Amino acid sequence: MYKFLKNLSCLVCLLALFGSCRKKAFDDYYGRPANLAPPIYQVLESKGNFTTLLKVIDLSGYKANLSAGGYWTFFAPNDAAFTKYFAATNSSLASMNADAARKIVAYCLVYNAFKTDRLADYQSNAGWVPGIAFKRRTAYYDGFMTGAGPDGAATVYTSENRNIGTYVFGDNNNKYIPYFFSTFMDGAKLTAADYNYFFPNSTYTGFNVVNASVVNKDIIAENGVIHEIDQVVTPLPSIEQKLSSNDQYSVFKGLYDKYLVTFTKDDNYTRQYNTITGKTNTAYVKVYNSTLNYAIGNENYMKLENDDGQKDGYTLFAPNNTALQPYITNTLLEFYGTLDKLPANILADFMNSHMFSNMVWPTKFATTKNNTNEEARFDPATNVIDKQFCSNGIFYGVNKVQQANVFSTVYARAYLDPAYSIMTRILDLTIKIPVTTPGLRYAVFMMPDNVLRTMGFDYDPITSSFTQTVSGVKSSGDVPKAALTRLLNLCVVPTPNNEMNNLAGDGIIETNGGEYIRWHNNTVFNAGFYEQSKAATVIGSRDYVNGRVYYLDNQLFPFPANTIYTDIANNAVKTTDPYYDFFQYLSNSALAGSTSTSTQKEIVGIQLGAPYTIFIPTQAAMKQAVVDGYLPGTTTGTGTAKQFVSFNYKPTDPNDIAKVSQFIYYHILSGITIVPDGKKGPNGNAFPTMLKTQTGNALTISSFNQPNNLRLEDMTARFANVLPPNNSGFFPATSNYLGTYCVIHQIDNYLRFNLN
Repeated sequence: MYKFLKNLSCLVCLLALFGSCRKKAFDDYYGRPANLAPPIYQVLESKGNFTTLLKVIDLSGYKANLSAGGYWTFFAPNDAAFTKYFAATNSSLASMNADAARKIVAYCLVYNAFKTDRLADYQSNAGWVPGIAFKRRTAYYDGFMTGAGPDGAATVYTSENRNIGTYVFGDNNNKYIPYFFSTFMDGAKLTAADYNYFFPNSTYTGFNVVNASVVNKDIIAENGVIHEIDQVVTPLPSIEQKLSSNDQYSVFKGLYDKYLVTFTKDDNYTRQYNTITGKTNTAYVKVYNSTLNYAIGNENYMKLENDDGQKDGYTLFAPNNTALQPYITNTLLEFYGTLDKLPANILADFMNSHMFSNMVWPTKFATTKNNTNEEARFDPATNVIDKQFCSNGIFYGVNKVQQANVFSTVYARAYLDPAYSIMTRILDLTIKIPVTTPGLRYAVFMMPDNVLRTMGFDYDPITSSFTQTVSGVKSSGDVPKAALTRLLNLCVVPTPNNEMNNLAGDGIIETNGGEYIRWHNNTVFNAGFYEQSKAATVIGSRDYVNGRVYYLDNQLFPFPANTIYTDIANNAVKTTDPYYDFFQYLSNSALAGSTSTSTQKEIVGIQLGAPYTIFIPTQAAMKQAVVDGYLPGTTTGTGTAKQFVSFNYKPTDPNDIAKVSQFIYYHILSGITIVPDGKKGPNGNAFPTMLKTQTGNALTISSFNQPNNLRLEDMTARFANVLPPNNSGFFPATSNYLGTYCVIHQIDNYLRFNLN
């Protein structure tokens, strides 16, 4: 028995020794390292200058969180910070409740631990992006709120946590806290001026958190990192909350509330609210219209990546009531009367022009663009009357309205008036971008719906297509759209030098579509009007930032129907008409061809829709061409005594027949229309004619084009001048005669060529 007890005692000792060894090994491997820093709460205790903060943490209910495991960054206000805070707010620790304490602690508590070596880096889906972050998501969120809505002033709702009319249940819409770290500031080319614009009573130190300075950084704790700050930081408002806090922006806010916000009942949020509060209210989600650039209450930025709120935010420029109300009355509602009648797209364009989907820093107004590529058109010194760095971006209260392109350019005249709905639609589909660009100047002849319908054009909203009725037959689709586009391009004229600011004189100019129009004593006409021997009268105008719009007397430019051949013929009826001799040669030549789509003849080789310029010599020049042997005819004498006798319009000799065709072709520029305006070919530029060599190379004419002085040089270095136009009537014409995609000029000399 004794032996047994002795052996048992030895076994127990061995087991105890073995167990002790295993426990030591386990503790060595899995136990808490002796050199590991304590949790955040205990580190704050050990420092001795966070006594008030510790009491606030206790009151907030966050002691357990900060005393246990986790991974946090805590911006910790020291005791001196609380002394200043209580003095500034006329409060005390004794008067602070749990909710106020929670706001201070939770808003300074950031998810994940960030030392200063990573604080300015963005956590992208692909990895760290250095130097572009200035915000982090905090533990603080507003949760359910009450305010005006479907259930009256006590409507329970939560803010939308995504853009474009969506939200995600379970996302608490946590607020972000901004910090201003030198790495980010330097990389973004921001200075102390950008910081002090929002926080004028703070000193920029290279590491600021809201209005506070970091006085002790990178304090390591078991469950995160502490950065000591010298001011108490409370939750910043969202842009939505800031807008709602001041009645001087009530008109602007009212546009959102009445027309661009809906409250959506949500069963999940209702159940959550009822469970938390024990109340029976219905809970809603406040949703912004999907036509807006973003939801001003959304704290999550775009959420294209999980953490993209770290590197950017929204900016809202809110005009005060004094600036906004007159603009609404005089501009937006000039032709609608009430906001209820204003189309939703116009209202959305107006609001979006003030909503930048990025941060507009004070020193970067002129270089930061909104979604329509327009800069912030405000002076940060004189136009900004209120500013607030918010949890989801920047709020600027301004004393003027953003002069958006769609409301300040020539495009605005059609866009803001329902009487021009067809014109607006075709503008939107074709040339909206150039005509809404402030740096590009235009003159625009307005195209009223009633005039377009008289011309056979319309728009079918059911099929979303343009229509055209010709001789009682209605068509839709591409053909009417093409015709309407051509008409629009006749009515839109680029005027980089304000060429059409005075229509009292005479002028000619190329339209947006490449066709020309002329004006004379406040009347305008195109090739179609030439054919009718009439013009449209200008009855009014209005100026915009990039040009002027004109109103005509209930008519628009008709499309020309004549061929170039017919245009020449119309000015060659009598022997004294300016184009008579040229036309006689043409009409009796092999170039007087027929067309497949018209009973009219056309010059052989002319392509429908292509531009041409025809130079027709005077009768004296035509006679000289006969004398010089470039046209068939009868002469007397020889050498310098050679004189003209008669034209031979109907030659039978093959060489003479060839001379006529070559002469005519060399007097037609192919692929270009040119007028004496100084724009095309000002410095001897060579342009191709219809006359080609046997190898297919086009012979050229050189142009020396100055305003009201177009001079031509042929292949033999001879010159011809374009004669002034005849403004006394439509027929017979001299120069600047407008035809179908062509211009016809009379010149004082004929042009020689060399086929060799």
